[in-house]
Amino acid sequence: MQIKFYKYQGTGNDFVMIDNRDDQFPKNNTKLIEQLCDRRFGIGADGLILLENDNSTDFRMVYYNSDGNQSSMCGNGGRCLVAFAKSLEVIEKETTFIATDGLHHATIFEDGIVSLQMKDVADIKITPEYVFLDTGSPHHVEIVDDLKNLDVKSRGSQIRYGALYGEKGSNVNFVKQVDDSTFSLRTYERGVEDETFSCGTGATATAIAMKVLGKTNSDTIQLNVEGGKLEVSFHSNDNKFTDVFLKGPATFVFSGTIEI
Repeated sequence: MQIKFYKYQGTGNDFVMIDNRDDQFPKNNTKLIEQLCDRRFGIGADGLILLENDNSTDFRMVYYNSDGNQSSMCGNGGRCLVAFAKSLEVIEKETTFIATDGLHHATIFEDGIVSLQMKDVADIKITPEYVFLDTGSPHHVEIVDDLKNLDVKSRGSQIRYGALYGEKGSNVNFVKQVDDSTFSLRTYERGVEDETFSCGTGATATAIAMKVLGKTNSDTIQLNVEGGKLEVSFHSNDNKFTDVFLKGPATFVFSGTIEI
């Protein structure tokens, strides 16, 4: 069986996109999804995303990590899926879609920038060493001095697999402040089990964490990630965050067919 696929990336976080409105893709085939995401033996991506029909919204987002397992929300993947939906003429400029963590609203602009509303955040764990919160996916956020030379894969895996988060694990973000409203960020993603060029839910978590720690007075935060720049904005009141938006580019890379 041949399937048509599309490759998209958002600040270097890359995804295989498949139009599954006909419900033909074998979505329970973990090994197949892992192979499609493999950078040597497949298409190559941090994850695979299915666009499916939904009765009450424009479409449904089904997201898989590169290990083949269905996972929690992916912010950059959601933004790329909005761009994909526009290319399929499923939507025009604005959309509402459903993902594993609930409803999302998004707008796509003429220059390819996508603004995606993320979930509200109120449950935030603050410790002297780190902040933990869920922005659609669980995130550990830790401030470091030497971000450039940090071994993100080694340190991230220690935290991800450590006693702190148990078998479920957590994504791990390392951050360094640039100025009052700008932070540089590197992320270890569970399911990829490595550093990625960018993580949308991680950027969102980092922006909120820096606000609750008093590192910034701004409600619009710029994030420098390995693959480019993202922006996170929100309304905050007593460590409760609403109207949370992740904004950045979502770019088509190439398309093709592959035998499965």
